[in-house]
Amino acid sequence: MLCLNTNMNMLYLMLLLILGSQVEGRLPSMPTKPDPDDAAATARWLVSLNFWGVLNTISIDLGGAPFSNVVSFSDGLPNEGSGIPYFYLTTLDPTARNALKDERASFTVSEYPLGTCGKKDPENPACSKLSLTGKLKLVDEKTKEAKFARNALFSKHPEMKGWPEDHDFQVFKLEIENIFLIDWFGGPKPLTVEQYLHPKMNNAGFIL
Repeated sequence: MLCLNTNMNMLYLMLLLILGSQVEGRLPSMPTKPDPDDAAATARWLVSLNFWGVLNTISIDLGGAPFSNVVSFSDGLPNEGSGIPYFYLTTLDPTARNALKDERASFTVSEYPLGTCGKKDPENPACSKLSLTGKLKLVDEKTKEAKFARNALFSKHPEMKGWPEDHDFQVFKLEIENIFLIDWFGGPKPLTVEQYLHPKMNNAGFIL
């Protein structure tokens, strides 16, 4: 498993290098794990580097029971993420249908797939995990946000460009209302949505 996680990290690094050569000639660096005391930086780091997570909606087919689904996502180009998870979903899948009826949703990502937890179990508090709760909303295709989201999604998940047109994939986003972060022992870290969306930046434009 450690070997697999390391390979995934290498693939991500290769993607960063490829994208970096296409974005204003700049090569993005591979961000290191932030200090556990910096909750905002850790949360943004988890969202920026992960490729997939578990999206939870309120099922319209199961009497309002929670329904979880593994989904791909992106919050932006490497080192230029917004912190807002964007998804490319179809109503042929329950997740999108659920959201159109009841927008309440949560999205969870873990540090474990990044290969930086070492031999720690995914449930170990030192192996970070983040749950964002809010509303899963359809993004208006005519807006600049939709263009940003598609660019973000297709740059991280090139396969999406070739997904069947008759499946009517659409861009959704999670409008964040609450944040639950575990990145060390001692319980969840206090972190507001404002702190998460507007973390401190260094002179190079990277999250501190």
